[in-house]
Amino acid sequence: MPKEFLKSVLYRSGALGLYHRLRNRRSLTVVSFHRILREDDPRWATCDPDYTLRADAFAASLAFFRRHYNVVSLEQVLDARRGAGRLPPRALLITFDDGWADTAQVALPELQRAGLPAVLFLVADAVGRREPFYQEQLVAAWRAGSLGIEDLEAALDAAGAPHAAAAPSGPLDLARLRAAIERVEAMAPRERQAFMAGLADRVGDGCRHMVDAGDLERLLEAGVAIGAHGKSHVRMTSPHADPVVELGVARSELERHAGGREVCTLSFPHGRYDDGVLRIARDAGYELMFTSVQVLNPVSPRPGDLLGRTGFDAGNVLDAKGRFRPDWLALYLFRPPLRAVS
Repeated sequence: MPKEFLKSVLYRSGALGLYHRLRNRRSLTVVSFHRILREDDPRWATCDPDYTLRADAFAASLAFFRRHYNVVSLEQVLDARRGAGRLPPRALLITFDDGWADTAQVALPELQRAGLPAVLFLVADAVGRREPFYQEQLVAAWRAGSLGIEDLEAALDAAGAPHAAAAPSGPLDLARLRAAIERVEAMAPRERQAFMAGLADRVGDGCRHMVDAGDLERLLEAGVAIGAHGKSHVRMTSPHADPVVELGVARSELERHAGGREVCTLSFPHGRYDDGVLRIARDAGYELMFTSVQVLNPVSPRPGDLLGRTGFDAGNVLDAKGRFRPDWLALYLFRPPLRAVS
């Protein structure tokens, strides 16, 4: 309680805001969202809780951004990178990953009400799909009660899937599920496809989860920029990934989906990259590449081409009673190190 009281006092007194205005004046904060859903949406009950934010909390976060930052567009960041302009003090860029239909259905109206720009890093193969990625299919089946963790682990053992190196931290059941999903990720693509086909009667909710052509058209008409998030959403450093295809083909396909608009930015799927992937991305013509490294990006004399991002989830902004906590968000966003991604 004393710690929570202190957080609230620091924020309400303006001390945190002053700290932010002084410390982060010449920085670019990039925030990343995945899913934005309302609680009455049928997809809410089975979404991945670690990557989904309530619509009202998203709206409150946008109001927080307007109060403490100058929200910029992707074009402004590109111009600053090219030396054709300067970013305003305490610049912030709003990004979304993957290509969820709710980005157009739920997040876009909130962005329009707030009058804020954003960028969607889109998986090329996701456009026009109904079902989510296999990771989310497994989370949804577990949350719906149609696939138990023990059953999933037994199926993986029967398929000869390699064991995960270590279970992620977090609640025990969810940690076991994440470890099981990591085993699915380690499969070769054909093996994974066959494995998921064997679970077809236990996964799937009949809802459309990914953007279609109409969603994409609405996003583009509203001024949401499009960047790449790979062709298939595979980790770029996976032994089964072909970064040349994942990055080069994705760019050409997304430019076609975007009506010929240039796609010259990307965020790495799952945040994974290495020096070889960076070289391929630069050779493919990407001017800005976004990571999952939680840093504030220096902008003087201009932003680098490799930028850090701060992930967003309910734990950053909502307390145990589901109340939006701007003091938590301030402490989360204002304090990361100010440095270039190495």
